[in-house]
Amino acid sequence: MSTNYSEYLNQTVTVKIDRPLGSKHPKHDFIYCLNYGFIPNTVAPDGEEIDAYVLGVFEPIEEFKGLCVAIIHRTNDDDDKLIVVPQGKNYNDEQIKALTEFQERFFESEIVR
Repeated sequence: MSTNYSEYLNQTVTVKIDRPLGSKHPKHDFIYCLNYGFIPNTVAPDGEEIDAYVLGVFEPIEEFKGLCVAIIHRTNDDDDKLIVVPQGKNYNDEQIKALTEFQERFFESEIVR
């Protein structure tokens, strides 16, 4: 089953945060420098929910409702990520790459708008 991530672009989504800002990855040795979570009741190609990075929120949170402004499309992995921001905020591709580099540096990817 292929997931059409582009249907989320420019849509308001709710992200359930399971790795809040400042938390440590359960298996790998890095700290989340932003809030990271998933879109409930979705299914990504890896069988889990669709993952999302929340940019523009500078404290640990449990849930966030915001606008999906981009998708990190991993070209060497089947687990794309949504980029979700507060209404009225935006980030360019370079900013998105810099803010997600702590995890995305392990993958080849492109930003889809």
